[in-house]
Amino acid sequence: MQNARAITRSFASSRLLLCLVALPGLAFAHPGPHHAVDSWSGFLHPLTGIDHLLAMLAVGLWSVQLGRKAMWVLPAVFPVAMLLGAVLGMANVGLPLIEPMIAASVIVMGAAVACGLRLPVTASAVLISFFAIFHGYAHVAEMPVNSTMASYTAGFVAATVLLNFLGVRAGLWLAHTSQAVTRMSGTFIALTGAVLLVV
Repeated sequence: MQNARAITRSFASSRLLLCLVALPGLAFAHPGPHHAVDSWSGFLHPLTGIDHLLAMLAVGLWSVQLGRKAMWVLPAVFPVAMLLGAVLGMANVGLPLIEPMIAASVIVMGAAVACGLRLPVTASAVLISFFAIFHGYAHVAEMPVNSTMASYTAGFVAATVLLNFLGVRAGLWLAHTSQAVTRMSGTFIALTGAVLLVV
């Protein structure tokens, strides 16, 4: 019964967050459809790319394994560092090996979950920030032509926050049910990253 209530609260929280992350799109929708398309395109980009999606879910799962402080720090640090990568992309600063580094991020973060890697929160934040820069850069590099940068960026940041949150919620639920499933999830994420690296 308690598990059922916890799951219900989790879904309710997820729905609330989804409404909140939709607000940037609504705010940009008022001036005209162009802005709405930009925000929606930005929001969909992390959700439709398996590499981005798995990396961000892994951040949430790993943060739960690292403890309460990490659960707040890592999901907050990732989108901030991703914005830095987006700024580098806007400035046309050349970053090497964008796609291989994104695939490597999926491998590393998935492996961290699979192995239950215990790093200090600061070291963990530095590690995911490094990879987040490449994710942010890729979002800008793949931005649709004629999109408005501010609204597109708001969209992919909102989606990132949502995915990190869902990873945390999944990690909390699994922590009370099955650590083995958490480890298997990390293994699946890491293996998917390996496939992305070679294809």
